[in-house]
Amino acid sequence: MTVYHTIWNFFFYGFVGWCAEVAFAAVRQGKFVNRGFLNGPICPIYGIGVSLIIALLDGYKQNLVLLYLASAVLVTLLEWVTGFLLEKLFHHRWWDYSEMPFNIGGYVCPLFSMIWGLACVIVVCFLHPPIRKCISWLPKWIGVLLLIALGLVLLADLYVTVAGIFKFNRRLERMEALAGDLRKVSNQIGENIYQNMMEGKEKQEKLKEAKEKYKALLEKSSKFDRRLLKAFPKLRSERYEKALEELRKYLEEHRRF
Repeated sequence: MTVYHTIWNFFFYGFVGWCAEVAFAAVRQGKFVNRGFLNGPICPIYGIGVSLIIALLDGYKQNLVLLYLASAVLVTLLEWVTGFLLEKLFHHRWWDYSEMPFNIGGYVCPLFSMIWGLACVIVVCFLHPPIRKCISWLPKWIGVLLLIALGLVLLADLYVTVAGIFKFNRRLERMEALAGDLRKVSNQIGENIYQNMMEGKEKQEKLKEAKEKYKALLEKSSKFDRRLLKAFPKLRSERYEKALEELRKYLEEHRRF
């Protein structure tokens, strides 16, 4: 299999994976939810995973047991590595299987590993053969131009997404800092440690100002923030968990989800 075909596999199955995630969310929630990490209709982890399976295991279609087991192991390993790296890079747990039996660190679990293995068998044995023919029928020069265009769009989307996540983290960081200031000033006022009325009044003004800033941060939540929390309802922050829960609660109460 050529690099050309591999890249086409990445984009096609990345799109199929996105469709599967959206369909799954629609069945569970009764509405459309963009479940992708990126803004566009593609889930790179699906594209990478299926491309690897096709490249490494396409020759084992006659041995379905081996194909199933190897697919389940490879995709599970990819999911674990992806979840681990995303958490270390962005300081968020994007999905969590902690409630599932025999999970490994909350990143993977046997149930979904079995599902991924079955899905890969279906793809390799039934879906990919006609897809491979369609790719071969497409004139090479048109295919290359399309891949270049798709690649540029993907890179732009990746840049926007990563920048949005860092901005999202900065918002949570400011919320945590303001929440700390609010607790500190409130505790000081409650303990009556001020020497005169003027100092107490100044602290009251600081408390009011901090509350207004905190509220402003909540109200300025971006469309990206809302999409991110809708796409990953189990998103957890290892640094700013309290601020994340406050933001999620605010968006739910004001029906911005």
